[in-house]
Amino acid sequence: MNTENHSNKYDDIINLPHHKSITHSHMSMIDRAAQFSPFAALPCYGDAVKETARITDAKIELDESEKALINEKLLMIAEHLDNKPLVSITYFNPDTKKKGGEYLTITGTVKKLDVYNNQIKMTDGTTVKFDDIISVESDLFTELL
Repeated sequence: MNTENHSNKYDDIINLPHHKSITHSHMSMIDRAAQFSPFAALPCYGDAVKETARITDAKIELDESEKALINEKLLMIAEHLDNKPLVSITYFNPDTKKKGGEYLTITGTVKKLDVYNNQIKMTDGTTVKFDDIISVESDLFTELL
């Protein structure tokens, strides 16, 4: 191939002015750059990976003596509801998206012990199932220990 012919091939157009469209406006540099920006082919994939990587705790199963102690504490709270005792309850909160959950501790005043639904209702609106409770603490229990 002759390089002289090759280099002269575009000589007739190489120095012409850049074409400007009459019907279309000139694209801004930002719009031009946006054409080359990456896009998410699988937009929910990143969220799914994060959800899978999120760690949850397994629920602790209490033995019968631990369950009995919690029941005694709940009965004592029920007897002193009029005094509005301050209690701290640690409980298992099941995860809504995957197996497991997390342990939370709430401190406040008990509004009601709902024996029919097996749950404790706090004055702040929190409801905890009896079976999810792993610890109950209060100044009321000094005589139990």
